[in-house]
Amino acid sequence: MKSASKLYIAVVIALISVACSTKQKEETNQQTKKEVTAKEILGNPKYMAISYEGYRQKSRELQPTVEELKEDIRILSAMGIRILRTYNVQMPHASNVLKAIRELKSENPDFEMYVMLGAWIDCKNAWTNQTPDHNVESEQNEGEIGRAVALANQYPDIVKILAVGNEAMVRWATSYYVQPSVILKWVTHLQSLKAANKLPKELWITCSDDFASWGGGDASYHTEDLEKLIKAVDYVSMHTYPYHNTHYNPAFWRVPAEETQLSEMEKVERAMIRAKEFAKDQYDSVANYIKSLGIVKPLHIGETGWASESDGFYGPEGSHATDEYKQGRYYKHMRDWTNAAGISCFYFEGFDEQWKDAQNPNGSENHFGLFTLKGEAKYPLWELVDQGVFKNLTRGGNPIVKTYNGDKKKLLEVVKAPPTK
Repeated sequence: MKSASKLYIAVVIALISVACSTKQKEETNQQTKKEVTAKEILGNPKYMAISYEGYRQKSRELQPTVEELKEDIRILSAMGIRILRTYNVQMPHASNVLKAIRELKSENPDFEMYVMLGAWIDCKNAWTNQTPDHNVESEQNEGEIGRAVALANQYPDIVKILAVGNEAMVRWATSYYVQPSVILKWVTHLQSLKAANKLPKELWITCSDDFASWGGGDASYHTEDLEKLIKAVDYVSMHTYPYHNTHYNPAFWRVPAEETQLSEMEKVERAMIRAKEFAKDQYDSVANYIKSLGIVKPLHIGETGWASESDGFYGPEGSHATDEYKQGRYYKHMRDWTNAAGISCFYFEGFDEQWKDAQNPNGSENHFGLFTLKGEAKYPLWELVDQGVFKNLTRGGNPIVKTYNGDKKKLLEVVKAPPTK
């Protein structure tokens, strides 16, 4: 009996030991999977970023379903994307994106995706038949900020950044832009909510705007309110678009005299390198302005991209900027530079959207996606298709295959070098 008792005690001790060991492993795993912050993911090449809206129809009134959003998010995750940027909370889209991510995390505890949640900001009379008043803000801004706050609190494990406005201060946004004082007002409000524990402490607040709005261009933007805003945000999110500048500011783009003897493809490659350098120059212009104020602040790219189709300024009879090959070269150059430099680049954008220029199917605004509406991977992603990263993934029932059936020769048939200076 004594030996039986000793055996029983030994078994109990062994079971307790195993239980303690298991608990320690679980605690270690929980610590390993500790919640990351914006400070840790921004500028980290392991957390690539992209701008994302899942609209598939010609009107945003036809919202994508949560299942459709999950379909898209799985595709983006497969290509290494870990941060999505959304633009407004006026419609169900952003909240459904957050719901979709939460469901994906429930299905797979290792699934990782975070969000830069955008709150849209307008001036008075924006998008109406009345004259926009750029010195007075829209009455809807308060409700938009309130909705963004509610979502940030509802999904603190997913929403890591809150952006007040999208290109809301740049003056060429004539339909809706506001003065920096409006953005400053709401950034200050959100920072005060953080201080009062009414928003997560680690949530980063910013505004995502054109490089000029952040002081990188015309000196008329260099105002006291802008300086206060730069101090108030947790980081600066700037936009740069060499693509649009191939028409509006083409000096960098056109083939210089010393390159006229190069082959067409050599001219194209030199032009795409100049496009990357153009973006770098705009980035540096903002960085230098911030530095001139004596402010130390992280600076990331909130938006940049390249359209694959255009029947307007950027097509064959315009700047010759538009085709999938150039889109692919720009994407690679930008990812290589920003990943190496520790800069987050919210590339614009994941999928084509046809609502942006609904009356003109070939308009460039409809074709900034890295994927077509059907889910075909454009040239920038052909290598990933070859690697099998999209295996068993679909969009709208369509497998992820290459555009042009993967025929590079056919793709290159439409590629034109920029015009000569």
